[in-house]
Amino acid sequence: MNQLKMGAILSYLSIIVSILLALLYTPVMIRILGQSEYGLYSLIGSIAAYFSIMDLGLGNALVRYSARNREIGNDYSAAKLNGFFLTLYSVIGLITIIVGIFVYNSVDTIFGSELSNEDIMKAKIMIFILIINFALSFPLSIFNSILRAHERFIIDKIVSITRIVLGPLLILPIIYMGYGAVSMVAITTFVNLLCLFFTMVYCFKKLDISFYFGKMDIQLTREILGYSFLVFLGIVVDQIYWQTDQLILGAVSGTVPVAIYAIAMLFVKLYMQFSTAISGLLLPKISMMVAKNVANEELSNLMIKYGRIQYFVITLILCGYILYGKEFIYYWAGSEYSQTYYIGLIILIPLTIPLIQNIGINILYAKNLQGFRAVVLISIAVLNIIISIPVAKEYGGIGVAIITALTILLGNVIVMNIYYQKKIGINMVAFWRNIVIATIPIVLSITIGYFISMIFVQESILLLGVKIVIYTIIHVLFIYYIGFNSYEKNLIKSILGKVKNRIL
Repeated sequence: MNQLKMGAILSYLSIIVSILLALLYTPVMIRILGQSEYGLYSLIGSIAAYFSIMDLGLGNALVRYSARNREIGNDYSAAKLNGFFLTLYSVIGLITIIVGIFVYNSVDTIFGSELSNEDIMKAKIMIFILIINFALSFPLSIFNSILRAHERFIIDKIVSITRIVLGPLLILPIIYMGYGAVSMVAITTFVNLLCLFFTMVYCFKKLDISFYFGKMDIQLTREILGYSFLVFLGIVVDQIYWQTDQLILGAVSGTVPVAIYAIAMLFVKLYMQFSTAISGLLLPKISMMVAKNVANEELSNLMIKYGRIQYFVITLILCGYILYGKEFIYYWAGSEYSQTYYIGLIILIPLTIPLIQNIGINILYAKNLQGFRAVVLISIAVLNIIISIPVAKEYGGIGVAIITALTILLGNVIVMNIYYQKKIGINMVAFWRNIVIATIPIVLSITIGYFISMIFVQESILLLGVKIVIYTIIHVLFIYYIGFNSYEKNLIKSILGKVKNRIL
């Protein structure tokens, strides 16, 4: 089984592991910590997410240009590229320290009116730990990008799964002993750095990579930095969508609304992972296709092919959330998190469209044409912030979620679909024709799921589990026998056959 297929399988395995851990770990954590402490932890997590954007899109750029060098077969250029990016990342690590000190000194000003003195002190300690984490992580993260550029998806995903599992396993006994959010951030930092060091050793031992720190070609340097900047703008937009809402709520409402919103964002992020599990593996392949100047028709077919697969996968999650999410959150997190269901629902429905089209983003990256998308989405994201601040004061998390959903529809859906069709040459009419046809079995399955819920109305966590299992089976059967085309059926048979052979 090749790296791409096995990488996709491991990606979904990592998502399944993430979900299982979320189901088992998160409710225990929020009950031990309490809403206020969990809200503080989530608030610092939002700040950490903003530290991560200092990557500036360089990781994505390294994957693209390294994959191009592999296609050309130029080892000397690859060494120069590695040296150039390691230098940049080291500088970013130093800048992180400077920015971190500024953030550390600004905690009282930003959150002083809503957080207690004890929470302010905890927040400062956690930010100090984050400074150390990111100052070291940026230079080491180059090796993750090198792994992906060499399409070593198996080891990349194994490391990812290890990171997902090891953190909670170490954190749970610590918080049981009475330690709170500060210890959680410290353990997360330790696990992250451990995984990064392992990746570095693997790259040197197995990939035989080299670094050359000589002078880079000026034109190529400008091209790389220009490409990275546009990717960076896209990352900024993502952070505004998924992290700024919590910062706004923390500043105007305190830690409890942040905790409620953070649980909704947990579902949103898991939902996004199901889509990016495939698309995140395809940038090297698409970059090499573009380097060969393939026709737009081939890229359109690629987007349709993987868009359908992503659609079938994530609609299982979406429909399950619509039918059973409210009841599940009641048992899983508690009645005080009831608003979480509506926040999640408001965002998940419009988010589905850009998620099934994220192959298009990789096509933009490969063609180095992501500028328009970056400008549009950063404009929409700024508008999101401006509107969300007064809305958060008046309507809380629900209001903020509605604004986020509307901006997703405007920027990611309406504008970008027109751009893909008119400017990039992707056949979006054919794409949507396929999606509409694929929706038929999904509508049938969710209708049956709704009637099952109407028949079995008793409140019971066991009955809820039975309903979810029955609905999942119905959905999968409808998708396979009504929705799948011959390619998709053969793909499933091939993967299952190879997995079976490996086990035997």
